[in-house]
Amino acid sequence: MEASDQRGALVELENVSLQYGESEFTIALRDASLTAQPGEFVAVVGPSGCGKSTLMKAATGLWKPSKGTVRVSGKVVDRPLSIVGMAFQNSTLLPWRTTLDNVMLPLEIVQPHASRLAANRAEYEQSARELLALVGLSGYENAFPWQLSGGMQQRCQLCRSLIHDPKLLMLDEPFGALDMFTREELWQVLQKLWLVRRPTVVLVTHDLREAVFLADRILVMSARPGKIIFERQIDNPRPRDLETTYEASSVEAVHELRSYISSARAAINDPLQQKPANAVSEGVS
Repeated sequence: MEASDQRGALVELENVSLQYGESEFTIALRDASLTAQPGEFVAVVGPSGCGKSTLMKAATGLWKPSKGTVRVSGKVVDRPLSIVGMAFQNSTLLPWRTTLDNVMLPLEIVQPHASRLAANRAEYEQSARELLALVGLSGYENAFPWQLSGGMQQRCQLCRSLIHDPKLLMLDEPFGALDMFTREELWQVLQKLWLVRRPTVVLVTHDLREAVFLADRILVMSARPGKIIFERQIDNPRPRDLETTYEASSVEAVHELRSYISSARAAINDPLQQKPANAVSEGVS
């Protein structure tokens, strides 16, 4: 299916397939297509093992598709992209670096910042401190990762992913290892960061409430080999507070998304499983 109008899209995946080896069981994606517009917040959900993370790695040039085309900013992706910020479920902070130094790490690697860092370090450090203040980590600049809670580590990772002003932010289950209350707190932190910075965001998550709270548009993937089978627009006004997740429109969206994922899960064991009755009317292929 065509997930969105491609005109002016920052990210375009067109009929992308990705296979790890020769076996049918190693096909992660088959004819997957999606787009993400500049400044859009897109969430991707689906059954476990459907290829959500693979889709993200294909979009950022970390893995090359077996078939199909990946474009970012109108250019075919044939190598890892430097305009991308990434954050993952498990902390990837370097234990020997302080909070501030961990946030500064991409500036030492990504051009043109790496060549400018020595001459402009004070300016870059000020930007890092401002980001940390935005997520409530003022005063923790000199703390090491082992001195931070799990939620604080994830806040630091979000800052690190944004320090080089990426056009595209890819988030792979960034809050999945946290307790419910910490997750909900960080949803609000991420929303604040996105409203201030406005990168294009692609969020992979299993949490449907999280997707509905954060995203402009939610894409549902089929069972493996994955492709986009349904999309849902979320029109709740911003900024959103947690109470919106209990409003009728949000609850209805969660139930609808769950119905598609349940059908996708059933199809793992029953390839002839029928799609939801409204699939054709919603434009599902």
